[in-house]
Amino acid sequence: MEILFATANHNKVVEIAGKLGDDFKIITPAELGYGEDIPETHETIRENAIEKAQFIWDKFHKTCFADDTGLEVDVLEGAPGVYSARYAGLPKNPAQNVVKLLKELDGVLFENRTARFRCVIALIEDGVLHTFEGICEGHISLEPMGELGFGYDPVFVPEGMERTMATMTLDEKNAISHRGKAVEKLVEYLKANRK
Repeated sequence: MEILFATANHNKVVEIAGKLGDDFKIITPAELGYGEDIPETHETIRENAIEKAQFIWDKFHKTCFADDTGLEVDVLEGAPGVYSARYAGLPKNPAQNVVKLLKELDGVLFENRTARFRCVIALIEDGVLHTFEGICEGHISLEPMGELGFGYDPVFVPEGMERTMATMTLDEKNAISHRGKAVEKLVEYLKANRK
């Protein structure tokens, strides 16, 4: 089954393709000739995911999904949240986002650096919207560790672990990650409702 993923982020495509398996073929808007930014103008992760999926559905009328993901740090009152990708400003710079986050948390003890990754996937099939949410609880490390993954992975230590997501293989990360959990719900739905 061909499914259109409303993203230009190659890392996300690889991560999600690994979860979807051989039953599904992910295509991107770029493969269909669309190379512009996909709008995300809302104040919540859920609304942004829905907006992106709706935009691509309106353009192509193909089964499509979009995700929006944010890092929510408790002592920062949920920041960076919906602004996670552009926390340090534009253009988006993941390394600078991490630098800014660590600066904001300077002096905060590890046990008080509780945070979570939240991912919402919005799927539109035959014009009908479905949403799936995944959450991964954890802490922000005192310094970056690891070279794998992307975004905030070098400073996010999942609950019950002693290493960051950036030290994990893709399979290890997918087994516990927010996106992995949301994608599992998406896959369950798609497999149960295949036409």
